[in-house]
Amino acid sequence: MADSKNITIIGGGIIGLACAHYLMNEGARVRIIEKNEVGSGASHGNCGLLYFTDIIPLCSPGAVSKEILRTLCGTSPLYIKPEMDFNRFFWLLKFASHCRYTHYRKASIEKYEILTYSLNLFDQIFAAGDIQCDFEKKGILSVFKNPKNLDGFQATNDFLSRFNLGYKRLDRDDTLDLEPALSADIAGSWYNEIDQHLKPDRLVKAWKDKLVAKGLVIVENCEVSGFHIHNRKVKTIRTSQGQFASDAFVLAAGAWSAPVAEHLNLLLPVQPGKGYSITMDRPDPCPEIPCMLYERNMVVTPWKSGYRLGGTMEFSGYGTGLNPRRLKKLLDGAGAYMKAPAGDLCLEEWASLRPMTYDDMPIIDRSPDHDNLVIATGHGMLGLTLATGTGKLVSDMLLEKKTEISATPYRITRFGT
Repeated sequence: MADSKNITIIGGGIIGLACAHYLMNEGARVRIIEKNEVGSGASHGNCGLLYFTDIIPLCSPGAVSKEILRTLCGTSPLYIKPEMDFNRFFWLLKFASHCRYTHYRKASIEKYEILTYSLNLFDQIFAAGDIQCDFEKKGILSVFKNPKNLDGFQATNDFLSRFNLGYKRLDRDDTLDLEPALSADIAGSWYNEIDQHLKPDRLVKAWKDKLVAKGLVIVENCEVSGFHIHNRKVKTIRTSQGQFASDAFVLAAGAWSAPVAEHLNLLLPVQPGKGYSITMDRPDPCPEIPCMLYERNMVVTPWKSGYRLGGTMEFSGYGTGLNPRRLKKLLDGAGAYMKAPAGDLCLEEWASLRPMTYDDMPIIDRSPDHDNLVIATGHGMLGLTLATGTGKLVSDMLLEKKTEISATPYRITRFGT
């Protein structure tokens, strides 16, 4: 029975909290082990988008050539550190091999399923009204400087419309009427009303506090160093704060899931993709709708309590140090689209690591070698958005319940592991 299960979750980000939420709803006793502090990684400084329309995988036809061109023009959000890292090299080759229409169509259908599932579950959570996190339903405005790019998005919108996720095209004047904080020299925009946004650090704190009040145990600054396995089951994990025994385990350590899994002789095809953000007070004028700045592939997110610029993708290992040039790209990008690109007071410059798979699909599955371990990682840039759907799937898997959506697309065996 669930109320007799003692479960340890490795990882205290938004995915770990969501797993704890659904497991505790079923009566399980849950402990979270976190190598730093809960919510201190990618769950803290992301752009706060609940991006339910983002069904198209990053590895789409033309993605590689497009980023090469952007790199030559100096506008690419992508940076790959030039070093001999064979794992990263083969990961990039696999990513390139997935940039084909068959994967584009298949992955979009599979992402739609779990994104829609997550949307419905988030609706249930926010309907309770006890998690305050600057949550708003205002959609997302994709803003274009280049008229050709604005026209070119029509094909993408036609594809999204098949899933009832279509955008509305706005010319320059209509865009400025909707969002006066944008510069007058934009070409136009595409607007959807489905997506939502919130302040991620406030969500993490509110959700954590709620779960702790219900009995969640959190062990912070606790690094995993090994596992004890017997008869295909994880019995205990060794950590910097001693050993922990449980009936079952969840590995939800984000980009750090791959190094932890190595202690189990399990290779996860997850690369750390560094993202940056700058948080400041609200500029004047401040946008009211989150804006995706298309040519710069970055996001401007407004909240009642602040304002954030975020984006970029850097493959440079597990370091989280700040690169001033990457931060400048965010400020320059916002300057090209916004009347007032920055607030007067900078509150935080931030970088952290996203867990990237080469097919841009999450891993949500039982370990192939351990009957009581479920892995939940590889969410890329959609960790926040997919948190609820992932948490519910993980809970149902561990408690031997029939999952409400198919988990087949997220199996680890698709990588040949």
